[in-house]
Amino acid sequence: MDRNQKKLLRERIGVHLDVSGTRLSDDEALELSEFIENYDSSYKGKSVTFRNRTTGFSSDGKYVRNEVSTYTFTDEMRIRKEYSYEDDDGQSDGTTTYIRDARGVLNWLRQNK
Repeated sequence: MDRNQKKLLRERIGVHLDVSGTRLSDDEALELSEFIENYDSSYKGKSVTFRNRTTGFSSDGKYVRNEVSTYTFTDEMRIRKEYSYEDDDGQSDGTTTYIRDARGVLNWLRQNK
């Protein structure tokens, strides 16, 4: 891919995702372009949930933590991550974050194929 093609592709990606400070290889740029093209038909509105159970140690002894991470592809072409945990002692918490940068989306796609 020549420089001008890559520049145009990067600009197109930048309309939907934050590409500031992100270096993209030709393959990464093409992967993001495909993601953007297929977003409405393949991703938008879909969710995936991951559950994890871990054991750890604290000053009170051993504990078990149940974690739930739900990733939802929103209307605005970003990924909403809702994370929550509950320890066996009753402690719990949760957060919501958004993945809206090009590198974050690429990493998510590669880790979850």
